Amino acid sequence: YTYFAKEFDAIYSHFGQSTFAVPYLKNVDNINGIEGIGTVAFYRSSDKSSPHNAYTSGERLKNAIEKLGYSTEYAEDYHGHYQFAEEAYDLDTDYEEEAQDAKKVVPGYVMNEAYFVFNEEDGLYHRYQYRDVHRGSDGPITVKNVLIQYCQTGRYAMTQYLNINVHTSGENGYFFTNGKGIPITWEKDGEFGVTHYYGPDGKEIILNQGKTWVCIVNALDENKTEIYGE
Repeated sequence: YTYFAKEFDAIYSHFGQSTFAVPYLKNVDNINGIEGIGTVAFYRSSDKSSPHNAYTSGERLKNAIEKLGYSTEYAEDYHGHYQFAEEAYDLDTDYEEEAQDAKKVVPGYVMNEAYFVFNEEDGLYHRYQYRDVHRGSDGPITVKNVLIQYCQTGRYAMTQYLNINVHTSGENGYFFTNGKGIPITWEKDGEFGVTHYYGPDGKEIILNQGKTWVCIVNALDENKTEIYGE
């Protein structure tokens, strides 16, 4: 997460961490729920048992950012991340032969059985998990683009903590939008650089305007990804 936060020039908010994560947190502006600023950014409720009862809000995070002195302006050398289409974009336009119907996409996560279903009415992918609609405070969680990025994955020092390699290029992935999908490859510009995603023609992909969900999937689980045309 610290590497992704860095490439988006974002402030990373988290409640706790593994001991293996501590050195990496120094690379990014972060709000840690178990440190001094934690009681400003987070609070605990009585509806669940600890540690699953920690919550925050936009106002709390804003207050924490101000107290920590973090800038909310992009750095001068930040030039954006993805390439977005000016108008509605269909993958058939540039990838007629490679594009396949993708009405339902199962990334391959084992833990929460997550998947996305394309809704023809609103043109968005609706996220499901635990065999039900994934809801946020404003209703079902929906996105315009879905990216699957396969990464080499291991574990730290024989523990259960995952060590996900987001730097080694050459792995594959998928890009889905408007009910269609294409295979992609990805490449990261250095340790803290931007991750670029390329289509079958070797050109950087174009995303539709809207929310984008990036699924980081273990490269060994690539065969668990399922794409349904109907």
